[in-house]
Amino acid sequence: MLHTMILFVLAGIAEVGGGYLIWLWLREGRPLYWGVLGGTALALYGVIATFQAFPTFGRVYAAYGGVFIILSILWGWGIDKKTPDLYDWAGASICLIGVAVILFGPRN
Repeated sequence: MLHTMILFVLAGIAEVGGGYLIWLWLREGRPLYWGVLGGTALALYGVIATFQAFPTFGRVYAAYGGVFIILSILWGWGIDKKTPDLYDWAGASICLIGVAVILFGPRN
């Protein structure tokens, strides 16, 4: 399970960080290389996800969606200095419960 969580966090940092770099490039006028670095990070995110042990693409990406939400809230808090409110945390908690059901629910 630790391996799974590490991969989810690495993929999340690559995706959120890559998207953020592209945001800064296009929305805040940063140099082109910020966008290139962002695109590279987004591509890396796609590669990292393939190292998950789960056999199906859809299940991995569905579960990752919940992790992405948590990381996005933390990114906004740490980088953009926007403190999450009760509804941010409640929604993120619901998503994490969904991730647990998707990944660890009993299957035949």
